[in-house]
Amino acid sequence: MPISDYMREIRERIGTRLLEVPSVTILCFDGEDRLVLVRHSEDGRWTIPGGAVEPHEVPSDAAVREMWEETGLHVELLSILGAYGGPEFQTTYRNGDVVSFLMTVFLARAKGGALRPDEQEILEVGAFTQQEIRALDMAPWAPRVIENAYANREAPYFDPPVWRPPGSATG
Repeated sequence: MPISDYMREIRERIGTRLLEVPSVTILCFDGEDRLVLVRHSEDGRWTIPGGAVEPHEVPSDAAVREMWEETGLHVELLSILGAYGGPEFQTTYRNGDVVSFLMTVFLARAKGGALRPDEQEILEVGAFTQQEIRALDMAPWAPRVIENAYANREAPYFDPPVWRPPGSATG
């Protein structure tokens, strides 16, 4: 799997230990309400296009770049659909690297390009209905993000906070 020079340098210093990575995820629906998904070479599972935000990169630029690199689509970003993080967004790669993604999820529409995998990181690209998605072998975190997007594209999603200051009342 491709790795940026920045990430390679960090991994040389910390090894495979857990690394929190800011990332973007892009939900692009076509005119028939099908969602563009990619099949990843790391584990062969289907997932939502996206990836790491590089140092000094604006998240919106990262989203447009990642969508182009992974799917061949040039997209227009329409809104932020949510912010996700936590234990279910942690993954361990085949080489042992442990990563926890802090995701900004964008809603987008295609404005150019044509679906094509990069054939390194991405094996296949396709557009699927909500029903078809339920039958796919998906990355563990992806169904939750997808279901939230189908349920509501009008307001950003985030998990309600459960943290409270020490000594404060619960509830």
